[in-house]
Amino acid sequence: MADALLLRALKGQPKSLNLSSKNLLKVPKLIGKLQGLNNLQLKNNKIHDLPVEFSALTKLVALNIGNNNLEEIPELLGQLHSLETLHLFGNKIQKLPNKVLGGLRNLTFLNLNNNDLRTVTPTINKLVNLQYLSLDGNNLTSLPSELCAISSLTELHAANNQLTALPLEIGFLVNLTKLYLQKNKIRELPEGIGKLYNLQVIDVAANDLRIFPTELHKLPLQELYCEENPLIDRLPIQSVQEEEVLTLKEICARFIMAELKTSLKHGSRCYSSVSQSIRSALNTPNWNTLGDSPVDDRWSYLRIAIRHYPSVKEMLGQASKCAFCNRSFLNTWLECVTFVDAKKDLKTINSPGRIPIRALLCSYKCFNSPGHRYYGVAFP
Repeated sequence: MADALLLRALKGQPKSLNLSSKNLLKVPKLIGKLQGLNNLQLKNNKIHDLPVEFSALTKLVALNIGNNNLEEIPELLGQLHSLETLHLFGNKIQKLPNKVLGGLRNLTFLNLNNNDLRTVTPTINKLVNLQYLSLDGNNLTSLPSELCAISSLTELHAANNQLTALPLEIGFLVNLTKLYLQKNKIRELPEGIGKLYNLQVIDVAANDLRIFPTELHKLPLQELYCEENPLIDRLPIQSVQEEEVLTLKEICARFIMAELKTSLKHGSRCYSSVSQSIRSALNTPNWNTLGDSPVDDRWSYLRIAIRHYPSVKEMLGQASKCAFCNRSFLNTWLECVTFVDAKKDLKTINSPGRIPIRALLCSYKCFNSPGHRYYGVAFP
């Protein structure tokens, strides 16, 4: 039947061909004669492999081989350099071959749902133009940090896997708008999620989350799904803690960071985050050389002196900011939680209710101060 369809197709040299649901065990070799094909549908068959002649389809833009019996991705697909959309869902694929990924630099859409993937190769970052990636229904326990180098990615699906965490580098996916992670085993979302300034939808339902990252409120979220997680509940108990004794390292770091921020203020400069402001202060020349308002020579000297100690610069650049007093500190002294109404405070369209968001306080002095809504976390 398939051969007869191809013979008829050869007369017209079509741009599109649908061989879905034809009970095919293999793709006829005649397919190589249709070199003008842009779109080929082969889903819902029993195909195990592709013939060598398939590599002649160099103009193919969209290919659907979903719901077949592929146990691996045929390497010849790496020769289809024009391919932009590739459906491989519902097969038995266990790994992603490097040779294939290296040849698909124009790929923008990849659907690998419901296969048997255990890992995602780091060379996934070769798909430099990928915008949509779906890995739902596999057996993944982790995602490689290299995935976060695909800055073009706008939509990532990894639901119904065995993920326990996300890459710390996820904040590099600056164009991500939708993130679907439901039905995994994720215990904590990385703070880097707060850098996904285009993220509109996040689904983390049915995981093991207890709290959300500090900067979740900075995201332009429209939809947040978090049901079926063991989220921290608000059961207030009065507590006052004795003030701690800071180490000499912490005292010096806080003093230096405070003075560096003061010099920036005198120089009439403003930065959006504490790490950015500290890094900028460490790397900015004396204001006098830039024609800005002069500052105290000792602060100019401080900036110049620190440049001779790269490890100190790097350490200070990783500083955090107290949610209560806004002062910089080097280490997390007290991890707290605040509760927000997602629809009211985060402006989501749906209503997931009140959710816990992590907050960092620099000292028990701030924790003991009245007039804030930060709670210490007590586990039963």
